Amino acid sequence: MDTLISVSYLALFLIISLGLIAGKARIRGFSLDISAVIFIAMLLGHFGFRLPSEYQHIGLLLFIFTIGIQSGPGFFRSFRQYGKQLFIIAGIIIISGAVITWLLSSIMDIDKALAIGLFNGAMTSTPGLAAAVEVSKSPLASIGYGIAYPFGVIGVVLFVSLIPKILKINFSKSEEDFNLSLKQSYPEFIPGNFRVENPNIDGKSLIELKFRTVTNCVISRVKHGDHTTTPSRDTILKKGDIIRALGTAEDLEKVKLLVGPQTDEDIPLDKGHDVKWVLVTSKQVVNKPLQKLNLGANYDATVVRIRRSGIELRPMHYTMLRFGDRLMIAASRDSMQQVVKLLGNDDKRLSETDFLPITLGIVIGILIGMINVPVFGLFDFSLGITGGVLSAALILSGIGKTGPIIWSMSSNANQLFRELGLLMFLATVGCEAGGHIGETFHSYGAGLIAAGAAITIVPLVIALIVGKYVLKMNFLTLMGVITGGMTSTPGLAAINTQSDSGIAQVAYAAVYPLALVLMIVFSNILFRIPLF
Repeated sequence: MDTLISVSYLALFLIISLGLIAGKARIRGFSLDISAVIFIAMLLGHFGFRLPSEYQHIGLLLFIFTIGIQSGPGFFRSFRQYGKQLFIIAGIIIISGAVITWLLSSIMDIDKALAIGLFNGAMTSTPGLAAAVEVSKSPLASIGYGIAYPFGVIGVVLFVSLIPKILKINFSKSEEDFNLSLKQSYPEFIPGNFRVENPNIDGKSLIELKFRTVTNCVISRVKHGDHTTTPSRDTILKKGDIIRALGTAEDLEKVKLLVGPQTDEDIPLDKGHDVKWVLVTSKQVVNKPLQKLNLGANYDATVVRIRRSGIELRPMHYTMLRFGDRLMIAASRDSMQQVVKLLGNDDKRLSETDFLPITLGIVIGILIGMINVPVFGLFDFSLGITGGVLSAALILSGIGKTGPIIWSMSSNANQLFRELGLLMFLATVGCEAGGHIGETFHSYGAGLIAAGAAITIVPLVIALIVGKYVLKMNFLTLMGVITGGMTSTPGLAAINTQSDSGIAQVAYAAVYPLALVLMIVFSNILFRIPLF
């Protein structure tokens, strides 16, 4: 038994090593990257290599959980932050791909497990493959994935590279249109200095003026004579004072109407005054609203800005703090030390790995996946291991914190566990699939390759028509949505070679979490619905 285990370990790492070496090979800029592992595994599996199924299950759990933890905050935020158009296109891509898969599998009499493998390979979705293997319990799903995956990658890259040339798209015009709409939807926060000249507010406090409610702006400094202070709600404005406010250009106009004219006069920081970015790493403040911390009353401190995942948020009394938020704080130097201590501001905490949220989250996910729900009395539905773990990770990361447990992982740890899990999963299912690939091709022939190509191309064409001509979306945004809906990072890279504006990346990142979830959902649906 010890010898057998040693050989299985050797086989696992041999397959992974050979796969990673093959994945680094580039042909005209194209490489299989980490996905090459499944092809090496299928080749060795064809010659009798096998790995214990436990590797597959452990790898699957790690991979799916880390995907959910990483995608959760963006998944829920994307629904609130972006318009419905992005999700309509992503839904069209995956639903049309599922429908075409169902039609072709019915017409060509393709085994269901093989069909959902083709579906995920054509959509280049490894999480979907994980769901397909888990729900079908068949190596045919991996074979279908391996057959359709190469064209799935190449097809998307060719599509996003050629379509702009065929349609004669002006990327500069798309960038200008996007930037204009972005400024209208998400105006930039800018600072402005104003002189208090309105006699009606002379001698009144900020709370009496309802300053933040009326202007939507935050005041970070007040200069009275030669003295600069950090304002609190009880700070009284005097005629001749200079204030520094932060808000949109439109909001600063409201400040001008309420206070007085804008001025170029500087407001230098006093020796006892400080403004700095502070990192939220303390468990005590995570998931608490700013109002509950009451920084103004307790420390005479003002939160000027909040930066979360590269996005600037307006600090409001109801804003809930998340682990990893960066807050720009204005306060006296003495108070700043207390605020920093309260919020944590420990960069090392972001890189530390707490194993409890990982192990406990996976346990919760497995238990959720075991729940059977009767559907109209016809059959029992369950999310399974894949759906349960993914759902738990999405929800927990969206919640952020439960008691002392923070449901998050550092980016480095997430990437390490995700890739380790994926490598173990691909190596195991690839070996199992390799033992059946010969008989599968003998039964279905080259028609499987054509079916996979159709599942890739048809959704791309439908999404292009609907996005460009029906919804009239910005073209760079549309290309980002299409590559995100296809979960195709190489496709996004192909867009980036034509435009370095970052517009496509924003759309890609917005729909990618949704695409991951939908691929898993429709992999389950395809396996359960009957063929005609």
